[in-house]
Amino acid sequence: MPTWFGERLSRRLVLAGGICTAGATAAGVTAAVGQASHDGHAAGAARPPSSTDAYPAPAGDHSGAHGAMVTVGEVDSARNGFDPAKMLTDWDVGTTSTLPDGRTLRTFEIVAEDKEIEIAPGVMFPAWTYNGRVPGPALRATEGERLRIVFKNYGSHPHSMHFHGIHAARMDGVPGAGLINPGDEFIYEFDAKPFGCHLYHCHALPLKRHIHKGMYGAFVIDPDPTRHPEQADVARSRLYGSPENAGWQEFVMVMNAFDTNFDGENEFYAVNTVAHTYMNTPIRIARNKPVRIYLINVVEFDPINSFHLHANFFDYFDQGTTLTPTLRTVDLITQCQAQRGIIEFTFAEHETGLYMFHPHQSEFTELGWVGMFDVVEDVA
Repeated sequence: MPTWFGERLSRRLVLAGGICTAGATAAGVTAAVGQASHDGHAAGAARPPSSTDAYPAPAGDHSGAHGAMVTVGEVDSARNGFDPAKMLTDWDVGTTSTLPDGRTLRTFEIVAEDKEIEIAPGVMFPAWTYNGRVPGPALRATEGERLRIVFKNYGSHPHSMHFHGIHAARMDGVPGAGLINPGDEFIYEFDAKPFGCHLYHCHALPLKRHIHKGMYGAFVIDPDPTRHPEQADVARSRLYGSPENAGWQEFVMVMNAFDTNFDGENEFYAVNTVAHTYMNTPIRIARNKPVRIYLINVVEFDPINSFHLHANFFDYFDQGTTLTPTLRTVDLITQCQAQRGIIEFTFAEHETGLYMFHPHQSEFTELGWVGMFDVVEDVA
């Protein structure tokens, strides 16, 4: 058998055979569960049938929306130590104090550790993690603050934290500048700039192994409205904790993938680590509130990823470093590895129901990177 044919065949068999060995053939999945938003709305029970639903999904089964190609069973979030449903809105804002010059000092504490995680029902992966989760904590700060990240390496290999932002060379998190050995500690310190949707990741060598094993996370810097008087209203809408920001439904989505047999080809694709998680538990959003997604691509071994929204269009802010869209009224964007951006859209003129999102690389979709927005009248 030619090598290329065997490689492609082995990846296809993951869905048909490999997932089956984890107790996952195409069958029913759990009912939609309410998703909490960052402004304090609690997660609710499964959405009851509504007269406004033109095509209500069968109770307890959304898998038919993608030809029943969905894993069966549940990943043990308690054992994993993280829940993809909660990850969507789980921002780590650290602790704050005041510097002598009156500025805010925001401090984060991050620990590297080895940990086996479940990426699909019954499928375990030997990860390297930040704070015991993949992706690592979603760090959020405000433009102009002083950031201090206390990083401790409890893992079995040298690790670091390389931040996509502006900082001194000695804070770059590369060999010789912030790379630390097991048992050691390093403090990264720099100003929060520029505002935008960024990321951090380990920069130890071999780089592709450290990133693929799970050492990455979202790093968002909100704009300071006082620094952008000409667009202060837009800046306030992005400023976490402001009344304007509370009017948005915000989610952080890190697109990732896993090479379970370490042959340089991914067998599972996901957003926030667990394959098909947002098909099994659709993301509930209120129809009358706009949506903002902080989207980051960290898929290794595949050069391009993408995001496609069904039945709707959105504005896209590449890197998130502008307050005006890079692209307007699009329904698909592509990202190479480490590329990221902000997506904004609304379902205000739509009927309620389930709306799909996924990459337009069909293989990624079939192997786990696909989900649903459960659009309802309101999120109580």
